[in-house]
Amino acid sequence: MKIYDVAIVGSGPSGAATAFYLAQKGIKVCIIEKETLPRYKTCGGGFVYRGRKNLPIDISSVIEREFHQVDNYIGKQCFTISRENPVITMIMRDTFDHLIVKEAQKSGIDLLQNHKLTGINQSEELVVCKTSQGDIQAKFLIAADGVLSPTAKLAGWTKETRNLIPALEYEVTVPKEDFDRLSKNVRFDFDVAPEGYGWCFPKKNHLSLGILTTKKKRINLKEYYREYIETLGITEILHEEQHGFQIPLSARTDGFVKGRTFLIGDAAGFAEPITAEGISNAIYSGKLVAEAIVESKLNLEVAKELYEQKLHEKLIPELRSGEYLASYFYKKNPLRNILMKKYGQKFANYMVDVLMGDRSFPVNVKKKLAQKIKESIF
Repeated sequence: MKIYDVAIVGSGPSGAATAFYLAQKGIKVCIIEKETLPRYKTCGGGFVYRGRKNLPIDISSVIEREFHQVDNYIGKQCFTISRENPVITMIMRDTFDHLIVKEAQKSGIDLLQNHKLTGINQSEELVVCKTSQGDIQAKFLIAADGVLSPTAKLAGWTKETRNLIPALEYEVTVPKEDFDRLSKNVRFDFDVAPEGYGWCFPKKNHLSLGILTTKKKRINLKEYYREYIETLGITEILHEEQHGFQIPLSARTDGFVKGRTFLIGDAAGFAEPITAEGISNAIYSGKLVAEAIVESKLNLEVAKELYEQKLHEKLIPELRSGEYLASYFYKKNPLRNILMKKYGQKFANYMVDVLMGDRSFPVNVKKKLAQKIKESIF
């Protein structure tokens, strides 16, 4: 039986990009995918520029639209931010994910489609992945199978330590007049759902609309979505497909490696806490785990240590700071609105800089935020 250096479960951006990075370094890799590609994947489909910078693949063939301007509606104010490079690139996940997989295949990875993972046996030397089409052996296993991650559960992550929030996403066809009006810019509308926001992402011929909440209390998001349709001034829905999903707004607190299994992307809880954008950090974490495995020369203990080090150099501190900012932004609306009156444009610029990959959240965010509050109130 063939033994792979690395088996990756999941062919989304994190898994496909990791496979690509590893294959470029001569590592024997397979992707274990339960479906046949391309397949639809629920996602807003907004790929921010910092993610594009970490993906050394030409994605021009799958781009629906590119937007250099973003409108942020916070309270009664609109903060418009523009950049020379596209802030958000619109993609559909079926073609986007498949493109990255095909690029990885060109570098020599094996794509095992219609292989549903049913079990994992980890030993001192190998991990055996039991699938619907037989066993697969590898030295390393990477769980890149999303927020629900059956792989993580099978590998021993039985307790949920991430903060999971609900979201609804709709693929919507509207009359030409409405589409022409709404397709000029990307927009985010904060507070259209309690402690959350709505988004309007124009694709090639339709709109991807969505709504999410960070509130713990059970909320009927469908009602708020219908109100959001009115906010957008949409006169008629010609076609509509609804998809529900969850987003991890905090990283796991019980580690990212167990045995020979490594977690990346949403399986690890790496979505950016304020915007809930997950694709860029999914790709970035894939790059980090690939570097750790390559630099370790396939030594498990060294790879574990390197991966943890790489995560805590930048990504984990950024996520922790983002979580603190998000708690103020979504849960302290009156105080936030006071800050926005004075610093709204600066904050919007800062957030776009984060999405562009030009800045990160400050480590001393608590101290800086306290100072801004003091300056705004007194």
